Amino acid sequence: MIDHISVSVRDFDASKKFYAAALAPLGYQVQMEFPGVAGFGDSRKPDFWIGVNAEMRAPTHVAFTSPDRATVDAFYRAAIAAGGKDNGAPGLRPQYHPNYYGAFVLDLDGNNVEAVCHTP
Repeated sequence: MIDHISVSVRDFDASKKFYAAALAPLGYQVQMEFPGVAGFGDSRKPDFWIGVNAEMRAPTHVAFTSPDRATVDAFYRAAIAAGGKDNGAPGLRPQYHPNYYGAFVLDLDGNNVEAVCHTP
């Protein structure tokens, strides 16, 4: 079980704004912040962190669980409106399993951010 994950970003302020908008439909908000680092989470605790790293390496992929397909759609719209780039519009991905409904967006640093619902 994963407790938390961190993603490196180049522009902290722009990335914080992007993630605040993109993750809001999933119930995430900034819960903790230090200079150059922010932790996002739902009501329990921050489990998704961003931090400044000017020497970015390979991009990261992170998938957030969505309670339903409409929330996947809302995530996608919010992430695109916040400056993300399409990397797979909302839809079924039957190659993973019959009910896999996901949407993929590249953040401002090219990290692949996904919202996924596993129920019909």
